[in-house]
Amino acid sequence: MLKKNLYRYLLPAFIVAGIGLLAVWLVYNPVSSFRQSIPGMDERKTGAVATQKVNIGETFTFFKTCDDIPGTRWPRFRGADFDNVSKENIRLIDKFSKEGPKILWKILLGEGHAAPAVYDGRVYILDYDEPSKQDLLRCFSLLSGEELWRRGYHVRLKRNHGLSRTIPAVNEKYVVTIGPRCQVMCVDRLKGDYLWGLDLATEYKTEVPFWYTGQCPLIENDTAIIATGGKALLIGIDCKTGTKAWETPNPKNWKMSHSSIMPMTFKGKKMYVYCAVGGICGVSAAGADKGKILWETTGFSPAVIAPSPLILDNGLVFMTAGYGAGAALVQVKENGGLYSAEIVQQYKPLAGLASEQQTPIYYNGFIFGILPKDAGELRTQFACYKASDTKKAIMSSGKTDRYGLGPYILADNKFFILNDDGEMTIAKYSTSKFAVLDKAKIIDGQDSWGPFAITGGYLLMRDSKTMLCIDVRAK
Repeated sequence: MLKKNLYRYLLPAFIVAGIGLLAVWLVYNPVSSFRQSIPGMDERKTGAVATQKVNIGETFTFFKTCDDIPGTRWPRFRGADFDNVSKENIRLIDKFSKEGPKILWKILLGEGHAAPAVYDGRVYILDYDEPSKQDLLRCFSLLSGEELWRRGYHVRLKRNHGLSRTIPAVNEKYVVTIGPRCQVMCVDRLKGDYLWGLDLATEYKTEVPFWYTGQCPLIENDTAIIATGGKALLIGIDCKTGTKAWETPNPKNWKMSHSSIMPMTFKGKKMYVYCAVGGICGVSAAGADKGKILWETTGFSPAVIAPSPLILDNGLVFMTAGYGAGAALVQVKENGGLYSAEIVQQYKPLAGLASEQQTPIYYNGFIFGILPKDAGELRTQFACYKASDTKKAIMSSGKTDRYGLGPYILADNKFFILNDDGEMTIAKYSTSKFAVLDKAKIIDGQDSWGPFAITGGYLLMRDSKTMLCIDVRAK
């Protein structure tokens, strides 16, 4: 009897308590204070960064010299033609040997994703040395990996999902770099002699991007072309003297992105295409109006932009970005010498080709790229699209061959693709079937994201802390 009375009084109390707990659970938001973690956002700044006085080019160390290897050139980001396609008539391997990849040399670097450029047998890479707190332009022999010289300057950096992440621009006479905090340096290509430096944060009130600087510089006609943001949008600097050749106004105060400038010629007019944080524009690259904005559009302007504009045919520009931004297709038009642009297609990653970090490859009317992790069934797959229809994949690597944020390149009718963990895939060029020729683990590190360089049958690659050179020449 006592047990029955106990149940009679306790059961309603339990029911009321249960309803109360359910109500609390329904209204409680366990992620109310959660902030999405995006690489680099931990170092995001709210204004121009000019807190350090930096003596650009102040340090130099010479080690040795080496002979030229004429014609071995990958002189800038995406190669001589800005398309990430090797045009060299050199037969490359289909498969790795039984002993594995033929690694010629390997060197340790500071943490980052900066990749090398190559010119006539010399390798140039921007590195950060944490013990001495220096940005260093380091020059190596392509064949031996021996360091020839280094030119640098002291600048304080904090860990920011990697430190250095840009690629030098090189021509016959000059090397131009942009450091993580927007210091531009120009040196003599052979000797490393310091020519001039420019601190963009100080001189142009440039806002250092979220992950530090990701833009790769450009040299044309001995002029360094830089997208500054801040007081100007783009500038041209004479490599010999360091004097300003021209400047593009920035009335809308667009910010520097991680994207790089790409040249484009349309209706006989050469222009520089740039995707800033704020919009996409075309700037005159020749003639009396050099530096003038010819066209712009603000319809596609993500907060984080890593890929660069992909120049297609007939005035079309494909632009993509990560973190859900998707992609946009921009049509440039000309009428009586006046230019305009409009976005003719725009979509999210689930609806078509997009990329988070690497810039896709355009070749023979087709676009190849690795889809981002928010692209649904095609996520992290290597896929092919017709340039006329970037919403429908006509080939993909499938669920068993997925990649991450790593690089890929087209050479000798083959794709060389690296996943985040350092495994390389060699795949036959095809627009209808993903045909794997071979795979091999190349490097043991992590975050293998730095773009490839390939010349003379030598492929250079890196992970977050190591750079190496592989001989990929066929026997």
